[in-house]
Amino acid sequence: MSTNPSSPAIDNSSTTTSTEQKQGTVNLKKLQEDVRIYEYSSAANPDILPIPVLALPAQVHQSGESRVIPFDLSTQMGLSYPATSPNLLASFIRILANESLDTEANATSQAFYIINGSGQTTSSSSVVIPWAKGDLFVLPATTQPVIHSATTDAAIYWITDQPLLSYLGVKPSIPKFQPTLFKQERMLREVEEISHAPGAEHLNRMGILLGNKITENTTKTLTHVMWSLVNVLPPGNNQRPHRHNSVALDLCISSAPIEGITLASP
Repeated sequence: MSTNPSSPAIDNSSTTTSTEQKQGTVNLKKLQEDVRIYEYSSAANPDILPIPVLALPAQVHQSGESRVIPFDLSTQMGLSYPATSPNLLASFIRILANESLDTEANATSQAFYIINGSGQTTSSSSVVIPWAKGDLFVLPATTQPVIHSATTDAAIYWITDQPLLSYLGVKPSIPKFQPTLFKQERMLREVEEISHAPGAEHLNRMGILLGNKITENTTKTLTHVMWSLVNVLPPGNNQRPHRHNSVALDLCISSAPIEGITLASP
């Protein structure tokens, strides 16, 4: 079908004119192949695969060689990329004493909680972060590997927002915050102060939110996309039923087999 040179051509044949080749062709059938149309009330709250409630035992990071151990639930969620929840990937890192291990992530935010051990981490900006048991630090987007060096056997809980970027099909180009270190002593001191404050017995959470300078006037969160709570459930107490607007990934830092501790959820 020939058309005015100022108009795109309709590709109804196997040949194209020189004008069509310059302007590109319009294949209406191809352009409509991916169209889906739904009745509003049946699709406004779509059914999706449920997020599984699963756990990894502590033993996974207590033996073996230095390595990264992903908590990958992508198969259960029907995803084509590693993920623990739709927008986060959790992994454990095991590093033997006097060894180093590199980690890489296509992510805007990376959080590392030190379960055990001591050492240091070097980011692409050559910032060296010393760490020990109970510390937590966050790193912004980087295109270079992050190098972790352990002075004693170490276990690290590693969280990134890589699945969110995989879903969007993007790569970060601008670091949104500075490398930030939260020391265990300060976090525990803050929790202890809250537990002894007037009215503490009526609080729904006996804990602290970890914030960052870049979010102090907005979300007051660990990074611009990542939220983190350090929470204590005293013996014999119940955590009140609550809801989340996103999937929560919980790490049990320590516990004791004391009868009467329960965790309630909706």
